[in-house]
Amino acid sequence: MQFRDRKQAGRKLAEQLRIRQEKGALPDPVVLALPRGGVAVAHEVARALGARLDVLVVRKIGAPFQEELGVGAIAGDDEPLFDEAALDRLGLSRAGLAGTVERERAELRRREQLYREGRPAPDVRGRTVIVVDDGLATGVTARAAVRAVRRQAPERIVLAVPVCSPEASDLLRAEVDEVVCLYRPAAFMAVGLWYEHFDQLSDRDVLAALHTGADR
Repeated sequence: MQFRDRKQAGRKLAEQLRIRQEKGALPDPVVLALPRGGVAVAHEVARALGARLDVLVVRKIGAPFQEELGVGAIAGDDEPLFDEAALDRLGLSRAGLAGTVERERAELRRREQLYREGRPAPDVRGRTVIVVDDGLATGVTARAAVRAVRRQAPERIVLAVPVCSPEASDLLRAEVDEVVCLYRPAAFMAVGLWYEHFDQLSDRDVLAALHTGADR
């Protein structure tokens, strides 16, 4: 399976979530997208569910020699969440990544300020939170995201993605109430391989999606 683009993937994901909503499994939903890529997917989900769309800004901590290789992640003011097995395997240490963490936290705060435009984060207490990204590779970024959400006392957390590695899916099942993933290829490699068009989104793209998202 290969998705045409994030918009099509979001519509297919929304179909599955809409079925759950009609069965009463997603009461009072709010959709939180992981920017940037997850916003295009989440926009379709929020529209189909009639739910508020907002962002949950999380930053990947990449390996120094390969930034796309995530070895940790940060959300808000939380302490970094590291993949300890990856650190050991790559010969990395928390102390050695302190500079990377500092830079990523600065970028996280920049994006939060830009995307929220003075709005407070949504109150998710007692609500169903649907966390959406465009795919899961290692799952470390999603883990940081859902742990940040869990501390806000939602009624239920659903992690929804079009494509994910089997390892990430298994890992996240212990962190959320449900993982909804349309496709789990055994030979995963990278999220972008499962899209025909996987262009990088800009801050302007994120803001445009948020401006047209449902506000519930």
